[in-house]
Amino acid sequence: MENVAKPWPALWSLVVGFFMILIDTTIVSVANPRIMAGLNTDINAVIWVTSAYLLSYAVPLLITGRLGDRFGPKNLYLIGLVVFTLASLWCGLSGDITMLIAARAVQGLGAAMMTPQTMAVITRIFPPDRRGAAMGLWGATAGMAVLVGPILGGVLVDSLGWEWIFFVNVPIGIVAFVLVTRFVPKLTTHSHSFDILGVVLSAVGMFLLVFGIQEGQTYKWGTVTGVISVWGLIISGLVVLVLFVAWQWMLERRGGEPLLPLGLFKERNFSLGNATIMAVGFSVTAFPLPTIFYYQVVRGLTPTQSALLMIPMAVISGALAPVVGRLIDKTNPRWFATFGLVCLAGALFWTANLLGPDTPIWMFLLPSAVQGVANACIWGPVSNATTRNLEPRQAGAGSGVFNTTRQIGAVLGSAAIAALIQARLAAELPAAPAGAPVGEASMSGTLPQALHAGFSTAMSQAIVLPACAILLGAVVAAFYGKPKSVSGWGNKPAAAGTPAVQEASSQDAARK
Repeated sequence: MENVAKPWPALWSLVVGFFMILIDTTIVSVANPRIMAGLNTDINAVIWVTSAYLLSYAVPLLITGRLGDRFGPKNLYLIGLVVFTLASLWCGLSGDITMLIAARAVQGLGAAMMTPQTMAVITRIFPPDRRGAAMGLWGATAGMAVLVGPILGGVLVDSLGWEWIFFVNVPIGIVAFVLVTRFVPKLTTHSHSFDILGVVLSAVGMFLLVFGIQEGQTYKWGTVTGVISVWGLIISGLVVLVLFVAWQWMLERRGGEPLLPLGLFKERNFSLGNATIMAVGFSVTAFPLPTIFYYQVVRGLTPTQSALLMIPMAVISGALAPVVGRLIDKTNPRWFATFGLVCLAGALFWTANLLGPDTPIWMFLLPSAVQGVANACIWGPVSNATTRNLEPRQAGAGSGVFNTTRQIGAVLGSAAIAALIQARLAAELPAAPAGAPVGEASMSGTLPQALHAGFSTAMSQAIVLPACAILLGAVVAAFYGKPKSVSGWGNKPAAAGTPAVQEASSQDAARK
């Protein structure tokens, strides 16, 4: 652990930028129809506005986590913040869809440089017995961003125009840059060797896998170009990632320093935590899509009105997350994580049951409130349990893996829910006039009253998928072990050789 006199101002400074980049993963969804109209484009092109950001965000995460270890998390965070802020300005000024897609890709690269550094700094400047509260703030930020994104997007789009969902990042980015420069310390760097082959294999494998999953529905899971199929891309991506893992294992066996230290996964909580966060990423990305479609297409709500139904979720999550963060310093985070995941699954099943053409709108506020409780108990405890026992020199690599896993879960959720929605609409609704796809037909005007019941049923069935995924995450979280650095629950003190004891021994030696 680094000796930092005031870790909290440093963390708050990082949280400003972290909140901004997480909002941008969800804020665009409510603006897509306005972007289509404003740039005179079609649905396939506008999907790339999100896809480009998602791809360029997910692919480099492992690499940028390691770069933070090598060149310092503060330096890499500031570079990423500048890239993200300038790209946001470029997005807002874009005059055509191609320019907007390119700007979003650069924006995603900036986000990938910033994300792993936040968790790495938390791990290095907070002692293990105070890290829970810090992770609670991190968790509140992640949870709130997922919820606030659609709300803020709806308000900005309805009042100022779609460009302002990007322009708003500019002043926030400037404030974040000043705060980080002033309050975040320069931490000790580790002279890692740079695994060039690992970088190439991980980047290529991730790109092929993410592109294949994300764009599979666009090409109807068939041929992309020539003899190259969507499934060929996905399988190729998996093969390359297997080669990447094999290379990492060989490098570690030879005494080298791999990009991904496979020894991280010997830690039980790290392995289980990554499985849990993948389920969380899957579900929180998947479930808003069918609900927003239902609110706007069946119930005729505006983007702002539909987003406002998430307010109980956002308010309760923001209020409870810091409390949970303080409690997990003294209580096994497994109990909070499992409870939160079960609550979220229950809330999603409840929402699916409510989706009908005549359900009173106010009733959707009730499962939204339960989702707020769930979010407060998920993000901080899961991240705390996952990274708590990692050594400081592994902080960058560990946070890179954790965030990559979450993002891959989000990609899988986005692709799976899109495919399921189309399949259920085809089953529940008659063919649209002139053979037009149901989704595009419904976007061109108001859905006829006769189709409301079928559309609602299709959306209800789609929500069952993320509900089942998060329930699986709850089963995984129930097997978390007790963090080694905490001995206040009636357990044995941390064993010699653990990071907590090593740090204490080093501090004692320094005082002597």
